[in-house]
Amino acid sequence: MKAFRLDELEVERAENQGAYLQFLRERNMSVGLYALDAGETDPQQPHHQDEVYFVASGRAAITVGTETTTVSRGSVVYVPAGVPHRFHHISEDLRVLVVFSPPEG
Repeated sequence: MKAFRLDELEVERAENQGAYLQFLRERNMSVGLYALDAGETDPQQPHHQDEVYFVASGRAAITVGTETTTVSRGSVVYVPAGVPHRFHHISEDLRVLVVFSPPEG
């Protein structure tokens, strides 16, 4: 079994000074923690993998293709491979678990 604590992952991500920390990689998926602070710009480009976002904390809007919705703690968003997407109007520091399938990169 592999088990993780969000508070420990956040410390590790911050120590590595990056917005994204991949913390699990398996044959069919990878999982990471993505962090954007209030007011930040999301620099994402479309990925080659399907993604699922689970918002652990924060508040923002996300646009996937031509659709926009508001997300906050507990929101889950699916993004198909190759579709442009980004978080914006980040009003509270955003912490998001990201599942890629197949694994990212």
